[in-house]
Amino acid sequence: MQKLKAELGLSVEIPIDGEKAQGDLTLKKGSRGLVLFAYGSGSSRFSPRQRFVSRRLNEAGLSTLFMDLLTPGEEAIDEETREYRFNIPLLAERLDAAVQWAKRDSRTRHLRMGLMGGSTGASACLIAAAYRPSAVYAVVSRGGRTDLADTVLSGITAATLFIVGGLDSEVLALNEASFQLLKCKDKKLEVVPGATHLFEERGKMEEVAERARDWFQTYLE
Repeated sequence: MQKLKAELGLSVEIPIDGEKAQGDLTLKKGSRGLVLFAYGSGSSRFSPRQRFVSRRLNEAGLSTLFMDLLTPGEEAIDEETREYRFNIPLLAERLDAAVQWAKRDSRTRHLRMGLMGGSTGASACLIAAAYRPSAVYAVVSRGGRTDLADTVLSGITAATLFIVGGLDSEVLALNEASFQLLKCKDKKLEVVPGATHLFEERGKMEEVAERARDWFQTYLE
C-alpha cells in the first residue's frame, strides 16, 4: 500500500496529428521533475534499456513519461522500410506535442521537464528543447545522433548532457563536433570507457543511468 501511495503508474493518451498516441506515465509522490523519453531507431517504449534507466530515475524520485512517437500504422511501415525512424522533424514534432500536453495536464504541469533519448531519439529531444526553451530545463543524449540536430544546437538553453560509449568511435566524433555548437550555460560530454553504442557491456547501462539521474536531479529538482 505504501508503494502505491508513493508511486502511481498511469496509461495516458496524447493527441498527435489528429490521433491519440499511447503513453505510460509514472508519477512519483513529491516529485518536482518529469523526464520524457524518446527512443531511437528500431526501438520502442517497451525497450529494456530505456525502462532500466527510467526505473533508476523513479527510484531517485523523478517522474517519467514514455510515449509512442509513431502511430501503429507508421510503426508497421517502418519495420519494413525504415521510412520513419530517420524522419527527425516528424519525431521532434511528436515529442513537442507531448511536451505541450504535459504542460497542460493537471497531473504534470507543475513539474520541471527534462528530455532523454538515444540514437535518433536524442536528436528529436534536442530539437524539441530548441522549440520550447521555456518548458524544457534539461536534456540527456545517450549515444545520440546529435549531428542530426546540429542546426538548432546553438539555440538550446536547457542544461545538456551527452553520454557516449568510449568504443563508439563514430558517434563519439559526431558528439564532440556537436558539443562545440552548444551555447547553453550548462553542458557536458561524458564518455563511458569500454562501452559500445548500445552500452550492452556489463555495468555500462548502470553508468548511463547514474549519470542521467545525477544530471536530472541537478537541473529538475
